[in-house]
Amino acid sequence: MALLSDEQIASGLEGQEWRREDDALVREWRFADFRAAIAFVERVAEVAEASNHHPDILVHGWNKVRLTLSTHSEGGITAADLALAQRLDALG
Repeated sequence: MALLSDEQIASGLEGQEWRREDDALVREWRFADFRAAIAFVERVAEVAEASNHHPDILVHGWNKVRLTLSTHSEGGITAADLALAQRLDALG
């Protein structure tokens, strides 16, 4: 899978809460409590497994989840990252 150009990434992120950080897409969610944050992580895991594309997941504070998407095998952002970002948006 080919890396996306800067223009393709910017276009793919329009209207989304994801942002680009170097060679990755990043988004953070805030939940009512720790249990809700972990329930979200479990839903993310199901989607990631079904997509065979896995984000880096950080649970921090007591109610925040940060997801980072990058296609490690390609060394940056691909169409798979943008597609997974859209699927994950539907979960939160």
